[in-house]
Amino acid sequence: MRISDSIAPGIIQLPTGARCDPMDPDEETPLCVHGNPNVLTRDIGTSSFAQGCTGQLTTVEVERFNGNLPPIRAFDPV
Repeated sequence: MRISDSIAPGIIQLPTGARCDPMDPDEETPLCVHGNPNVLTRDIGTSSFAQGCTGQLTTVEVERFNGNLPPIRAFDPV
């Protein structure tokens, strides 16, 4: 994470494209060790008519992770 003058205060930008790799898949709100933003958004459509993606905007709290990084297993064979 880095702070930039090109993004307004109170806003974060999270790149997409990471594979889903939950640290504990059975947890209700899992931590994705590969950085997939889908774990932050609700998996519902915008309405029963449109069914558009609601993943573009969400409210989050950000805090520094000071522990040991868990291994990324997204590319390990199943």
